Amino acid sequence: MPSASSYIAMSNMFFSDKEKTFENEHRNIFVPVEDTSEVSQNSDKPDTVSISSFTFPSYEDQFGELVIDDCQIRADLYFGDSWYVLGNGVGIYNGSAIPGYGKTVLIAGHNNTYFNGLKHAKEGQIVKIRTNYGNYKYEITGIKITDNQDRSAYDLNKNEENLIMYTCYPFDTLGLTDQRAFVYAKYVSGPMIDKNS
Repeated sequence: MPSASSYIAMSNMFFSDKEKTFENEHRNIFVPVEDTSEVSQNSDKPDTVSISSFTFPSYEDQFGELVIDDCQIRADLYFGDSWYVLGNGVGIYNGSAIPGYGKTVLIAGHNNTYFNGLKHAKEGQIVKIRTNYGNYKYEITGIKITDNQDRSAYDLNKNEENLIMYTCYPFDTLGLTDQRAFVYAKYVSGPMIDKNS
């Protein structure tokens, strides 16, 4: 469940004798690729990229960036959702998919830092995700405020490319809250990963 790792990380932060630091050794495998979305939009099928042609991210690797211009969000994108990751950007929930995998991409971020701008999210706005293997666009389709235990707010088994971003709610509140804001977006463009090559 998305909220469990946040609670564990928060308790470790407050109840540990170790010095607190948000600096870790991690790989940054993000090398921007040329934007070919104009070419993709003129085709009936999205471009594909071979899974063997790029470095698949490991836990806590930075492998992209997430941008929502209308919400003034620009954040480094990591694989994983550890305390370190959320202290330095936004992270793909461990157990969901990466962009292009044809499944749900579930991304977490703190409500008072990197995802604070989600309070300005509206239907029709474009979310851009740039990765080390391709560039993606998603269109925001809805927003939902719900209890942090509401498992119906996301479906990790859905067999279609979609994006869900979530954060604690209300915005600007410090610390964990018992509510979450979910922002839903549909796939617009970007290469699909060919898992058989």
